[in-house]
Amino acid sequence: MTGHKNYKLLFIDDDTDFLQICRDFFKERGYTVTCLSDAKDVLRSVTSTAFDCIVLDVDLPEWDGFDVCTAIRAVSSVPIIFLSVYTEEEHRVRGLSIGGDDYVCKPCSFLELEARIRLRIQRRTEDFPPELLQFGPLKIDTGKREVWYGEQKGDFSRIEFEIIAFLARHPGRVFSYEQLHDRVWREPVNLGRHAIQARISEVRRKLHFLCPEKEYIETIRGQGYRFVSEES
Repeated sequence: MTGHKNYKLLFIDDDTDFLQICRDFFKERGYTVTCLSDAKDVLRSVTSTAFDCIVLDVDLPEWDGFDVCTAIRAVSSVPIIFLSVYTEEEHRVRGLSIGGDDYVCKPCSFLELEARIRLRIQRRTEDFPPELLQFGPLKIDTGKREVWYGEQKGDFSRIEFEIIAFLARHPGRVFSYEQLHDRVWREPVNLGRHAIQARISEVRRKLHFLCPEKEYIETIRGQGYRFVSEES
């Protein structure tokens, strides 16, 4: 059996034997699998690779899984499934309340874990179906998660791409900081206005570098931001 669309999975667990079993099982079923036993490289991996789902252990050395989840949620809305030996209700509630999409207790069936992974990916895909958004020479490919201006490809992190894609899906409509927080991050991450401003400023800087003759994201003073198309 093969995984749908060659989904990219990231497993984070300090048990290297368990990681090897995960790698073997999911690669056999057609998934692209990345395994990390140390949380220090998580953010670099998440911002450089468009993972479709992350499976995260709670009990990690130095940096527990809850803190890792919070850090990931600051840069990405990728589905996160906690996988842990902790079965207590307080752990499950905490994991879900800080941005986890599911909480699975060890030991578990790999078939069940795969079903949960595919369900989370499917639900996210239904929220944001792949499409090609085009505004003159600017192309935003939500399936491949790429931004092109003519023949030049932009370099955007995952959350930066999601900001562009969300605004571009609603050209001309103004979104407040709170709306962008809820609709782009879509998780209970406590990001302040300045953090969101910094993210959008970086997106605008990169877009300007890619297409200097037009400003595609406009600041509406006192209201928020909007995507500017030729028609809007």
